[in-house]
Amino acid sequence: MATVLRAYRYRFTPTPEQAEQLARTFGCVRYVYNYFLRERTDAWYERQERMGYNATAKALTTLKKQPDTDFLSEVSNVCLQQSLRHLDRAFANFFKGQARYPTFKKKRGKQSATYMANGFRWRDGRLWLAKQKDPLAIRWSRRFSGDPSSITVSLDTAGRYHISFLVEEEQEALPVTPRMVGLDLGLTHRVITSDGDKIPNPRFIRQTERKLARAQRALSRKQRGSNNRAKARQKVARLHAKRADQRRDATHQLTTQLIHENQVIAAESLQVKNLLRNRSLAKAISDVGWHQLTCQLAYKAEWYGRDFVQIDKGYPSSKRCFHCGYIADTMPLDIRRWDCSACGTRGIDRDINAARNILQAGKAILAGADKLRHHEKTTVGHTGS
Repeated sequence: MATVLRAYRYRFTPTPEQAEQLARTFGCVRYVYNYFLRERTDAWYERQERMGYNATAKALTTLKKQPDTDFLSEVSNVCLQQSLRHLDRAFANFFKGQARYPTFKKKRGKQSATYMANGFRWRDGRLWLAKQKDPLAIRWSRRFSGDPSSITVSLDTAGRYHISFLVEEEQEALPVTPRMVGLDLGLTHRVITSDGDKIPNPRFIRQTERKLARAQRALSRKQRGSNNRAKARQKVARLHAKRADQRRDATHQLTTQLIHENQVIAAESLQVKNLLRNRSLAKAISDVGWHQLTCQLAYKAEWYGRDFVQIDKGYPSSKRCFHCGYIADTMPLDIRRWDCSACGTRGIDRDINAARNILQAGKAILAGADKLRHHEKTTVGHTGS
């Protein structure tokens, strides 16, 4: 049994007083993030100085005492400190090459605030936030065990309030199964397995495309700054949110099924950002959600004791004949079935063939990792003796 960190997300409805206090908190968190983003940027470009978390935390104390920014004392300091930590993490990810340079947070974008254990009170399934008298009215869709180490309150562009609990739980591994599967990711079919199953793409964008276009035209006709424009903007945001929820729910159902049925899951690595540069396929690629699918497979495999491996993006899974290993020179996307000129196999399904090659490559990677671990154990044993 392993200990894992899990996040549980719920909807809640704040009272008018709670909504007002949360609005102040979101505004102060956004102000602190943007203020110190500018400070850190100016410190480097003007004076070639680096500001880390400790320097910004010290400067925040001074900032709260100034007459123009004393409103920062009206909200929990825990949220402001966490905003500085998020900014520091954003810079760390940028310097590692994992993300772009941090950008300013917008008032009309998604708002959020993170509370650590000293910023909230949790008792008998009820939650009180700092600076608030009444507990939040949370819609409990499922329960969790243990006490939350941190919580994040958010308000999305559709006007919905969510709260996320980060909890440390004991997770039992699933029973070992001999089944293994390779996954080829596509557009017409979201997932093609090495067993020959083809899971269709729900195409959530196509389902709401007409409604969204109508709502966006209505938004463009509204006068800027008016209440009607704000209502129209929220209607557009609700359609986008519904589409994202549908995609996330379908992905969770699919990944959970794959994890429960297979001990080893192999998938291809795709550079989604590069693929999105293709204007003809960008909308379809965004709708299918490849990155979300592989991310869910990765952490669920770790939770439940499964092996998830991604093969190198340069591996010729589609051009390689699974039966004999022959690699074709070219394989345009319009070719869905092909004949192998080396072994004579006819009518090879492009996607199923790729999924089988991916599984074969994934098993080879895992076998190599097992040999390496065995060699390291053997080496340590000889050294110890």
